Amino acid sequence: MAGSIRKRSVVIAGHRTSISLEPEFWTALKDIARKRNASINDLVTEIDKMRAARDQAGNLSSALRVYVLQALTGTLPAIAPVVAAAATAQPVQKPL
Repeated sequence: MAGSIRKRSVVIAGHRTSISLEPEFWTALKDIARKRNASINDLVTEIDKMRAARDQAGNLSSALRVYVLQALTGTLPAIAPVVAAAATAQPVQKPL
């Protein structure tokens, strides 16, 4: 059924938690993360950090929905540092 809530586990700053969102929002978050070469966990962690830095009340699921809406409407604030770093990270080469 389209629009039914799906609960998924994510890791935020090393802590496992569950987030409930509609499948359309999960799909949009995956697309945003893929375009930025970041994982869902990295993206959700960064959104959570931005929410805390702005001292925004409300739950994380709501913050994720707002983030997706902003991304789709082009009103998203600048890319947060962790997500930007993940997008530009180079693989570490170990000596032979």
